[in-house]
Order: sequence, then C-alpha cells, then structure tokens
Amino acid sequence: MKVTIKDSKTLETIDLNQLRNYLQTRGWHEDRPFLENATLWHKITAEGAEFEILLPNRQNLGDYAARIREAIQTLENTENRSQIEILTELLTIIPNTIIQGVVMRIHTPNADKLSGEVTLVGVIADKLRKIQTSLADIDYILAIKAYQERLPVFCTGELIKENNGFTLKNPRNLTLDELW
Repeated sequence: MKVTIKDSKTLETIDLNQLRNYLQTRGWHEDRPFLENATLWHKITAEGAEFEILLPNRQNLGDYAARIREAIQTLENTENRSQIEILTELLTIIPNTIIQGVVMRIHTPNADKLSGEVTLVGVIADKLRKIQTSLADIDYILAIKAYQERLPVFCTGELIKENNGFTLKNPRNLTLDELW
C-alpha cells in the first residue's frame, strides 16, 4: 500500500533547513533561483534519470505545504522509499499532537513533588517508537495506573525529535484509553 502525505499542518512543520540538509546529504544540488521565493534542486541518479525539486525559500509562503508535499513525492521516487519513512527523517516537531501509547517505564519519581519521567511506546509515522516525557500530579498518577494495569493512554503535547528519539514536551490531558 502506498501512503501519500497530505496533512498540510504536518507538512508546514517541516523545517526548511532540515530539508535542505537532507537534500545535500543525499546528493541533491542547488541549481538556481526560481523567481524570488524558491530555488531549484537537481539530482541525477546512477541510472541517468534526472529529478527536480522546487524548494521554497521561506516557510511562511502560502504554498509551502504544497511544495513540501511535492518534494516528498519526488524523494519517494528517487529513493524508492515510502513517504512515511522520509517524513520521519524530516520531522523535528509536531505541535499539539495526540499520542496513543502504552506506559513502558516509570522512572524514579521526583522527591519534592508528585512527578517524574515516563517512557511511552506509541506509533509515530507508522512505527512503534519510544517517547520520553515528564508528568506531574494527576497525569503522573494515571501513568502509574496505566503502567500497573497495562492500559493504553492518550496524551497531548508537542512531539519533538531529538537525537533519533522522541520527547513529548508540555504533556497534558493524559487519559486512559476507555475502549480497552
């Protein structure tokens, strides 16, 4: 099954510098400016096929998400990898996202208040991944209950990719999955 990334909100979060670095490390070359708001990037594959990406110069352009979508589609064709795999490498932050997962570890709690570090395992870009977060008060209590009873949880926050791992910053609204 071929998955196409169409969510504009997610595509808008892709950092332009991250995408430029990605292209450079994979043999793409910045060719020339295109009008005032973009540059053309080219790559010739080992088989001699030539590919082109129109890369915006700024993230605040109205068609930014559409250009990023096109770039990911082109990368899918040149790299023979899924858009989800490529997106996973490009994403650095997904604001206000809801994670569904399982509490895999409760780290040693803080001595001064009801809080501590928690490791979740949840699906991010089509793969199970570890997610580190810090919870307090009722969210921390619910995480302990979920851990003990092996119940799935939902939690909202800003998902940040750091050093090939994921951290959920500003976690809030942790709830037990009622359907379980």
